[in-house]
Amino acid sequence: QVQLVESGGGLVQPGGSLRLSCAASGSIRNINTMGWYRQAPGKQRELVATISSSGSTQYVDSVKGRFTISRDNAKNTVYLQMNSLKPEDTAVYYCNANVLTWYTQNYWGQGTQVTVSS
Repeated sequence: QVQLVESGGGLVQPGGSLRLSCAASGSIRNINTMGWYRQAPGKQRELVATISSSGSTQYVDSVKGRFTISRDNAKNTVYLQMNSLKPEDTAVYYCNANVLTWYTQNYWGQGTQVTVSS
């Protein structure tokens, strides 16, 4: 029905930048909130940032001022611009979207690895 495909992860040095993208496709009538989560080894998955359909954003305290979430509603795509990356940002990053098809359901991407290391 609906697929979320992420891209943009990789290896970056501390202080560097990466931009993640997540494109939704399928039988989409509307997308409500979109967001990014991350899961580091041995830790629970945590919310990083969300953006509503109207553009309101929220961030976890640890990324405020460094990460920016945005979306292109025409392309059903959400982005996460990550600047001033730190080793503790290393994790698998997952895209999430609340999508209306014939009913409303949350969908997850497959995850993309972000490694911050010198």
